[in-house]
Amino acid sequence: MIVKRKKSPLKLRSDVTKIGLERAPHRCLMYATGVDPADLKKPYVGVVSSFTDLIPGHVGMRDLERAIENGVYAAQGRPFLFSVPGICDGIAMGHPGMYCSLPTRGLIADMIEMVVQGHALDGIVLLTDCDKITPGMLMAAARLNIPAIVVTAGPMLAGHYNDRRLSLVRDTFEAVGRAQAGLISEAEVRELEIRACPGAGSCQGMYTANTMACITEAMGMSMSGCATAPAVLAEKKRIAYRSGQRIVSLIKEGVRARDIMTRKAFENGIAVDMTLGGSTNTVLHLMAIAHELKLALKLKDFDRISRKTPHLANMRPGGDHMMEDLDQAGGIPAVMKALGSRVHDVKTVNGPGWKRICSRARVLNSEVIRPVARAYHAEGGIAVLYGNLAPEGAVIKQSAVTSGAQRFVGPARVFDSEEAGMSALMKGKIKEGTVVVIRYEGPRGGPGMREMLSLTSAIVGMGMGESVALITDGRFSGGTKGPCVGHISPEAAAGGPIALIRDGDVITLDIPARKLSVRVTKKELGARKKAWKKPEKKLSGYLARYAQQVTSASEGAVLVTEKEVSGKR
Repeated sequence: MIVKRKKSPLKLRSDVTKIGLERAPHRCLMYATGVDPADLKKPYVGVVSSFTDLIPGHVGMRDLERAIENGVYAAQGRPFLFSVPGICDGIAMGHPGMYCSLPTRGLIADMIEMVVQGHALDGIVLLTDCDKITPGMLMAAARLNIPAIVVTAGPMLAGHYNDRRLSLVRDTFEAVGRAQAGLISEAEVRELEIRACPGAGSCQGMYTANTMACITEAMGMSMSGCATAPAVLAEKKRIAYRSGQRIVSLIKEGVRARDIMTRKAFENGIAVDMTLGGSTNTVLHLMAIAHELKLALKLKDFDRISRKTPHLANMRPGGDHMMEDLDQAGGIPAVMKALGSRVHDVKTVNGPGWKRICSRARVLNSEVIRPVARAYHAEGGIAVLYGNLAPEGAVIKQSAVTSGAQRFVGPARVFDSEEAGMSALMKGKIKEGTVVVIRYEGPRGGPGMREMLSLTSAIVGMGMGESVALITDGRFSGGTKGPCVGHISPEAAAGGPIALIRDGDVITLDIPARKLSVRVTKKELGARKKAWKKPEKKLSGYLARYAQQVTSASEGAVLVTEKEVSGKR
């Protein structure tokens, strides 16, 4: 006679709030929320939503919240919905609101950590979509190290006007410059602004939100197909439902976030970033997530991987393909298949690793996802530059720079804020051949490291996308194209060389050589440094605290303790 052993009951983190006589008050409060006594035996799953009426990428999340909850219920888990805030970078662009965007990344991670720890949840499904929210959620998952799945709400479909497809950056931000130059009428701008973004979803190109979604799937933290499935399609709801089911399985299997977010998973994510020509912001975000894991991820790692990763998908802003095209071409599994041996076979939230997922994938459009033999460029999308202007590094999206602008030499035109540079441009004071310098916009100097999309897009729209370069200690939207260098470190507020540039100094940008330099002697730079005084900004509230605790862009612009700050400065 075979005696079956009794299965030992699943040990859950949430048991500390549910089990024992002394937890009677806790159970009482749970019952007050609608919990059934039978639910006490089930895994408690936090469904972390970033729904808001303020962000196009997030307005459609109510349906996805329900789909995730239904999936959790179907797998015999108990879902609990809670929320975190978000900011739309496009709406915050070009005014003081952009100071607040990057700082929310750490706030989101902190809020998730506190709620999950306070309620001892067993696992989390992270519903996100846009720029700082996705990395903030991944930082929380890394910090908490519990079972976690990310559901990105999906890209927006293309707009349409006069029988052509529209996207936010090319057809609104750049349209401002075209209108200013008299190339289109204000009436046409009004048509574009109402048609370019037809509904819910993250902006249509390989901008920061969509780049982070693709990286998240490549790292194994989202279910297959999640990154590219458009926001409004039923397939996105099915992915959300399956994610809700799968999180319960991960809890029962004991698979935690750090089991998936390994060094090799990061290398997969970076390789996909490079092959898609993704946003330079991902450098900041991946280093911040790695910081939570205590993984040593450096700027040089991005450049190393970029040099050996071909650029296979020419997405907007540099190319003409949109996220819906990438989805129809096979999505991230097809991209990983095209990369072949460059992909590590590591664990994913799907269960199967990348080798098995790739074996089932197919490239359905070889122009959207080219084979390595027909790569758009031999190297990946991002290059890291060094030189006497950027001793600790700077980044550029080289895949969005034409061959004629890969090397650029010109006199500096220096501005101490984005607004000052934009004002000069709109008044016709920026001439071809100039290197525009925007400084005191770094992590500490802004504070908050503002994006310069309004300025860079206006330059492109005015027809100077190849004849004017821009360098900054701030950063760029994923929608920026042209010879635009960001993340210059050390930043101006830390007394970096960018603080010492004067109008007329000759600046050299050489992307193939990975160089960014100014033709000023070391002795002269030293004399200028002695005379330099940091401009003071009146700060209060959270931004004041942020400026005191944030590290350099070359380290991911992460927040550290006061003791760590004093050790770094």
